[in-house]
Amino acid sequence: MTTAIYPGSFDPVTVGHLDIIKRAAKLFDNVIVAVLVNMEKKPWFTIEERTGLLKKATQGIDNVEIAGFDGLLVDFAAQKGASAIVKGLRAVSDFEYEFQMALTNRKLDDTLETVFLTSSAENMFLSSSIVKQVGLLGGDISTFVPEEIKDEILLRIKQRSQMK
Repeated sequence: MTTAIYPGSFDPVTVGHLDIIKRAAKLFDNVIVAVLVNMEKKPWFTIEERTGLLKKATQGIDNVEIAGFDGLLVDFAAQKGASAIVKGLRAVSDFEYEFQMALTNRKLDDTLETVFLTSSAENMFLSSSIVKQVGLLGGDISTFVPEEIKDEILLRIKQRSQMK
């Protein structure tokens, strides 16, 4: 059985993330969506909230598991018995950073492969940052986020806009 890890901050999860998850679930026996603690980012949602949103968005995809982690991805992958890391690419600029990370992970664990999945054309522009920015400015995010979690994201956007 092959297990892959799809890591990210998912703050919040978008339809672009969900597309990569569904496609990875077709390629691997098990996909662990790993919600990371990224000290460089200031998340709107706690790790518990992000894992909860992902669980709602992925219910019905039997071979997908959601887990939070802190630390090195290669250590988490070893702990979970994963042989691959899945990364989504939207543009060439994503590739440069992700390629560097893939090489670093490969240096740390030469048994771990990185698989790049290109974004679907309709999601190439989409990121969690775009969702937050459009939402804060009063734009419609309904096509950017999974329907199952849209109301929770809109509530957080409302809370954040009141803090300004």
